[in-house]
Amino acid sequence: QVQLVESGGGLVQPGGSLRLSCAASGSIFSTYAMGWYRQAPGKQRELVAGFTRGGSTNYADPVKGRFTISRDNAKSTVYLQMNNLKPEDTAVYYCNAGRRHLVTGRLTEYWGQGTQVTVSS
Repeated sequence: QVQLVESGGGLVQPGGSLRLSCAASGSIFSTYAMGWYRQAPGKQRELVAGFTRGGSTNYADPVKGRFTISRDNAKSTVYLQMNNLKPEDTAVYYCNAGRRHLVTGRLTEYWGQGTQVTVSS
């Protein structure tokens, strides 16, 4: 059974920091691209940061220079370090594991349950 278990959300003041964690089933951690998405109220879910299967990283423009995605392969865990948080970062953050079939192009993906991040004074 595939599981993505997130932790680390909470309430933080503007300028503060949080670190999100996502523990994944070992079988998908090594074969799927891992990333973080977020969804704010009334908005579509958007990519925040991610690893490709090749190991390179990419970030959404609003978080570049403030957020860092990393991984611990031994723990099958991916992290999102969020610094200098802003009120507009408030959202539910979701861990994602995705893989596209090389022949059919079919996308298979899994989502965590989400963790709330609220940035407010």
